[in-house]
Amino acid sequence: MIRRAAVLFLAALLPVLAGAGQASAAGYRYWSFWERDGSAWTYATVGPSLARPADGDVQGFRFSVSEDSGDAAKPRGAADFGAICARTPAKDGTKRVALVLDFGTPADAPSGERPPAGRTACAQVAQDATTAEALASVAKPLRYDSNALLCAIEGYPAKGCGEQVATGGRTSDGETSASGTERTGTEPTGAQDDGGSGPSVGLIGGATVIVVLGAAAVWQVRRRA
Repeated sequence: MIRRAAVLFLAALLPVLAGAGQASAAGYRYWSFWERDGSAWTYATVGPSLARPADGDVQGFRFSVSEDSGDAAKPRGAADFGAICARTPAKDGTKRVALVLDFGTPADAPSGERPPAGRTACAQVAQDATTAEALASVAKPLRYDSNALLCAIEGYPAKGCGEQVATGGRTSDGETSASGTERTGTEPTGAQDDGGSGPSVGLIGGATVIVVLGAAAVWQVRRRA
């Protein structure tokens, strides 16, 4: 009787474990938005349409597939304001913002598309301009969806916007994916919002079901003993 109950328990457990694994193997293909803090990139806490950089700031965009902000790939290449804006002299009534545009890897590109080479640009815009306005001044055409999610920079990619794709639990840089999300104006709305500080909701749910199934199996054994 005990053996039969154990078999039933394991049979019910396997789909739960499989589901938990599948939940962590989905990502989103999108443009992430970054701000330069000293010598490091930090994931922006607001979207480019709300961010208002100061003169001398460096900001970046990276196209990649990731589960959320916790495993999003950072912009690559030089990110020095002095070098990027060396040929753009200061002008009264304006500010200069250095932008790093990383179009990602072929592995992250939508089917049939190839990412352009990454580049930098110095946007000289009005003092109260947002990052979105700075980006539009140097990297048209931009494409947004109805929720103001940034879909394309310089027309790349030609279609799609924050679509879900299978990742196999791997990031663009080949590292194991993490769970958690810090929402910004560039992040897909389908990503989880748990701040990147703990396990995914799917994993927690799976563990809860396991506990319940285990308790039920024990109760059944005792009841029939």
